[in-house]
Order: sequence, then structure tokens, then C-alpha cells
Amino acid sequence: MKLQNKVVVVSGGSQGIGQAIACLYAREGAQVAVLSSSSLDKAQTVVELITSRGGVAKPYVCDVRDPAQIKTLLADVERELGPVDILLNAAGVFFPTPAGDTPAAEAAKLVDINLMGTWNMVSAVAAGMKQRGWGKIICLASVAAVYGVPGFALYCASKAAIVQMVRALALELAPHGIQINAISPGNTASPMNAAMRSDPAAMKAITAATPSGRAFSDVEDIAAVALFLASDDSRAMHGSCLLADEGISAGMAAQ
Repeated sequence: MKLQNKVVVVSGGSQGIGQAIACLYAREGAQVAVLSSSSLDKAQTVVELITSRGGVAKPYVCDVRDPAQIKTLLADVERELGPVDILLNAAGVFFPTPAGDTPAAEAAKLVDINLMGTWNMVSAVAAGMKQRGWGKIICLASVAAVYGVPGFALYCASKAAIVQMVRALALELAPHGIQINAISPGNTASPMNAAMRSDPAAMKAITAATPSGRAFSDVEDIAAVALFLASDDSRAMHGSCLLADEGISAGMAAQ
């Protein structure tokens, strides 16, 4: 097992990519804190799935926009599971923010969750990891960090900011024995894009733009990349962003 007895916090762990990562980490021996932004029941459902397979997990509710909630969360996790060894940031939202037609509150919500939420979690675990001289942090970005998507300017910007933040933090944290890296998934089947996947025209366009022909990766594909970054196999990696996008970004220039 690659993560035997490691204590892992997975934000956004109650659905989609985060859920798949939480389940895989538990299967590899980690003790997993499954975070939901608002629903303990949703986190509990994932925990029950993990424990039914012999894994160890606990459910928690935490709004990553609130540093006070994060502080309480980490104290609870340390008391119930132990100090955090690995942080996986998967909490995020995805919705359009067209210029001139997006309420300020909606714009702030996207940036606060996607970017500041990631920063808040990283900042909160960094102190303990520095004291222990070891830690791993993985942040979910997006292929939208490397090219523009009309109508989704703030989503693209928030994910690009995560990639650059990871690079800067790697320089800051590496001397303390802490690795921080990012994953940029492409289109990945999850509850956030269910409507898109049910639209034949959208599916046709996405498939045509995807070199592999797989319009949507499976969440398990991204979880496998996250396992690599959490394991000792990635010990030479600091500040990297791994693209897992079915080749979309590789072909953008040609298109």
C-alpha cells in the first residue's frame, strides 16, 4: 500500500473527482478526512463506501472560504485521526461568468472558493507540516488554466492562479520537506458537468476537439494521477502541474 497510515484531508471529497481520490487513497492505506462544504450526509455517504471496503475515513463539514472553520477542522482531524500528512484540494465550483452579466456576489463566490479556498487550506496545513519536516499538498487546477474558455473568464483565471501559486509555494515549502504540485484535468465526468454530457451538440464538439477521442475522462483516471503525487513515487516533484486532459491542451495551437 502506497499511503499506509498516512492522514489525508480531501476537500471536495464528497463527490466527483474528490470522492474518487478519497476512495483510492483509503484503498492504499490512508486514513481519510472527507470534507463536504455543507452536507455532513454527503461526506458520510463516501465514508460508508470507504469503510465498507475496509478503509478508514471520517466525515467533516467545512467551508474552505472560512479560515476559522478550517482551523477547527484541522484540530478535529488531528484529534480523531492524527496530524495531516497529505492535503488534497478538490473543492471548487464551475459556472459561467460572462462579462457585463455576472453579479459581483457570484464572481466573488467563484474566486473565493476556487482560489482563496485553496490558499486557505494550504496555509492552514503548512505550519504543522513545517514543524514535522514533511508533507504533501496536491491542488486541482484545470486544463482551463492554459487556454481560454468564452464565458468562463473567472473560472479560467482562478485555475491559472492555482497553478502559479503552486509554483511559488514550491520554492517556499520545498526547503521544509514539503512537496506541493497540481493536476490539471480536462473534461472529466462529474456531477458538475452532467448537463453538458447530456447535450448531444456539446458532446460532438468536445469529442471532435479531443485527440484521444474520449470526450470525458473518468474520475478514476484523475485519482490515479493524484495517487502518484501523494506517494513516494513523486518525491522529485516540486511545483509541477500534470495535465490529464486527453490531449486537449497539446492540440490547442493546431486548432
